[in-house]
Amino acid sequence: MGHSLTHISPAGNSLWQDRKFLFLFGSVIVVVAFETLALLGVDLPLPWAPIFFAAFILAVGWQVIWEGLKALIKLRFSSISLLMLIAVVGAFYLHEFPEAAVVITLYALSEKLEDIGIARSKSALDNLVSSMPKVVSLKSGGTLSIEQVSIGSTILVKPGEMIALDGVVTAGNSAVDEATITGEPLPKDKRVDDLVYGGTLNRSGALEVRTTRSNKDTTLARIVQLTFAARANRSHAQRFIERFARIYTPSVLVLAILLVVIPVVVLGLPFDPWFRQAITILVIACPCALVISTPVAIYSAIGNAGSKGAVIKGGKYLEALAELKVVSLDKTRTLTYGKPIVSDVITFGDTTEAELLGCAAGAELFSEHPLAEAIVARSRADGHDPHAVENFNSTMGKGIHAECLVCDHDAILVGKLDFITENRKAQPEAVKAVMDLQGQGKTAIVVSFADEVAGVFGLTDRLREDSKQAVGEIKAIGLLPVMLTGDNQYAAEEVAKQVGIQQAYGALLPEDKAARIVDLQASIGPAAHVGDGVNDAPAFATSSVGIAMGALGSDTAIETADVALMNDDLRLIPYLVLLARASLRRIRFNTALAIVVKFLFLLLAVFGKSNLVLAIAADVGVTVIVILTSLQLMRWKPA
Repeated sequence: MGHSLTHISPAGNSLWQDRKFLFLFGSVIVVVAFETLALLGVDLPLPWAPIFFAAFILAVGWQVIWEGLKALIKLRFSSISLLMLIAVVGAFYLHEFPEAAVVITLYALSEKLEDIGIARSKSALDNLVSSMPKVVSLKSGGTLSIEQVSIGSTILVKPGEMIALDGVVTAGNSAVDEATITGEPLPKDKRVDDLVYGGTLNRSGALEVRTTRSNKDTTLARIVQLTFAARANRSHAQRFIERFARIYTPSVLVLAILLVVIPVVVLGLPFDPWFRQAITILVIACPCALVISTPVAIYSAIGNAGSKGAVIKGGKYLEALAELKVVSLDKTRTLTYGKPIVSDVITFGDTTEAELLGCAAGAELFSEHPLAEAIVARSRADGHDPHAVENFNSTMGKGIHAECLVCDHDAILVGKLDFITENRKAQPEAVKAVMDLQGQGKTAIVVSFADEVAGVFGLTDRLREDSKQAVGEIKAIGLLPVMLTGDNQYAAEEVAKQVGIQQAYGALLPEDKAARIVDLQASIGPAAHVGDGVNDAPAFATSSVGIAMGALGSDTAIETADVALMNDDLRLIPYLVLLARASLRRIRFNTALAIVVKFLFLLLAVFGKSNLVLAIAADVGVTVIVILTSLQLMRWKPA
């Protein structure tokens, strides 16, 4: 409604604990009582009536009167407060003192309801920020203000306390409730070397945490900054309504003037009846419900998404989500974890699986390569300790050489097939196994004992548990899922087949992904791109909506994307699209309701069938309906 939001009361308060609301609610009861008496012919006598009602109006609506006067001085005819000022002055001229009081009181109440609606839509975030610890206990002794804690300090977190800063656990273990950050309802076990986040709740054990971020740079702080910044990114509907209101309000003022001038000056009709109708039109035309219909709905929807672990960076992105036709997904660290696992263990000759894993893991134990770590992890998971080796040597990009101290083998070679064949022969069945694995999009690592290949490992990127379900739900709501990845085409097609994606494009550079999205949007419609934010910036910029995975660990993702999935749950994507569609339906319903009611009462006023009290009551009624239906989006769930 064009006024500042700085006077919003604490969002967590109950409606009936808000003193200003109670004052305005009581004032409405008083003015309705006086209006009822006036309709029954019982009026305050002159000169007391104008004095009493003027004092009442100043007590209840002095801010509205003051804003109206400033708008008049600046000739800012688009101000709604100016309309209210004219309506009150006009009612006083007509000696309709109770009506003037009703107009200003109900308008002030509608403003308060708007404030409450917006405050409720961001209440969870406000409450979280206000509940954050202001001081922390240091391991070295004493306490320190949270703003003064430097990165690398070790803080103590007792059971039941909120963790103040992002950090790494250095001692202790506990269950931590991370719902404020990730939206996950179940606490997560935290041990030494695990990450913890400021704004999460330590449920059970005591923890020592080495801080990794300052107070202004925690994950929670970034969520807060993004959520409040989201207000600047208004949706197309919101910007249209704001532009419409700037044109609409002065137009109604001109119409009201003409409604007096034409009958009185041109047709010679009495002044007071037509002036009364003009004042009524000004009150009816107040676009309160129209202006508030969009922001409350958007803030409520963004709050709903936040409670599930997703940050939407503004109304325009919420609107874009509702219009999507295509969802393109990166493979690595999006549909998969980006961490290889050993999926196949193939042995040849007399070599046993235990022997192959133990020897290979022993050799790979000295390597920090992800494939090496995967082989060591598989060996240990199967109960085979890595063998002791000596004379370890690594050839960059090819493989490793070592001598096992447990088995009766000569030098062990572990690496790609061409590395093995440079030094030893590979039997046909080993070459065929490598080709078969590569045809499945897997990485083949060959192990050689003595002169021949002893076995082959097939490694693949582990699929996320939620990927297949998410893709199914994306298709179920009418969107086309497409995979765009920099990995090879075989790997892309294999993962796509597992999750149910028909179109998969591999071996794409970042600029190739962006070009493919341009093609998809031209041929099918608006597209979202989902990635981990490291090499997806061009695709984010090109798509209608960029959705970042891995936001907890990637600053790039949270900065460049339009939506950040703080819990990396792909199933949030169809949820957000359905939420966005529901929000747009609600906005359209609210807008249509406000316009229909305005038009109906304007017709009644033009034909002399309306009055001030009825007009303002209708306007406040629609405003209340719009706010209540918009707030329902905070608790919205898909059918």
